[in-house]
Amino acid sequence: MQTKDVILQLRTKHNMSQDELAEKVYVTRQAVSRWENGDTIPNTETLKLLSKLFNVSINTLLGSPHDLVCQCCGMPLEDENISKEKDGLFNEEYCKWCYADGDFTMDFWKQYIKLGGKEKFEQFKQQIIHEFNTLLHIEGLPKVTDLNVLSGSFINLEYRLPNGQMVKFLDDNATYLGSQLECEFGGDRCFGIAANMEFLLVCTYEQDGKNPELVMYKKR
Repeated sequence: MQTKDVILQLRTKHNMSQDELAEKVYVTRQAVSRWENGDTIPNTETLKLLSKLFNVSINTLLGSPHDLVCQCCGMPLEDENISKEKDGLFNEEYCKWCYADGDFTMDFWKQYIKLGGKEKFEQFKQQIIHEFNTLLHIEGLPKVTDLNVLSGSFINLEYRLPNGQMVKFLDDNATYLGSQLECEFGGDRCFGIAANMEFLLVCTYEQDGKNPELVMYKKR
C-alpha cells in the first residue's frame, strides 16, 4: 500500500475531512489533497504528527517499506508492539517490552547503555560471539553470527543432572545474550545458547523447549 492510500484510509477510518486533518497537522487542505493524490508525501515533521495522531508508525505511513525488528531482542516490529517515547511518538528501533516511555526496561541493556552506550554494548556482544565460536568446540553447533537480548523468564529451562536433580542456571528476572540455532546435522533438536558477563551456556531441546539437555556451562 502506498503512502497516499494509507493516509486516505486512516483519515476516513477516523471520520475526518481533509480540512479537519489539515488543521490537526498544521497544513492546508490542498496539502492533504496532494498527499492523497500521490503528488507529494508529508515531510518528516508532519509524518511524526500523523504517526502520533493515528497511532501508527512512520514505517506504516510510508507503506511499510522496511521489515522492522527490535534492536534489543530481535522481535519483528508492528504498530501494536513498537515502543514509544515519553511524548507519545513511536520509537521504531525497539519493541514496547524492551523500551517504554523513553527508557530501556531490560537490566542487561540498561547496564551497557550506562557503561558506554550502544557501541560499548555491541563490542561486548561481539566478544561473546567470538568466545562461542572459538572456545567451546561443540559438535553440531553452527557458527554464531548474532545474539539477541533475552529475558531470563523465557529461556530459563530446567535440566536434569546426572544425579537426577533438576536445576535451573538462570535468573527469571535477569536478561541475557542468547539465540536459537539449528543443529548442523539436522534432526528435531535445536541448540540454545545464552551468556552474560560471567558464563557461556549451551543446551539442546525439542520444539517449544521440550526435553532440554545441558551441553555446557562454562565460566568466563
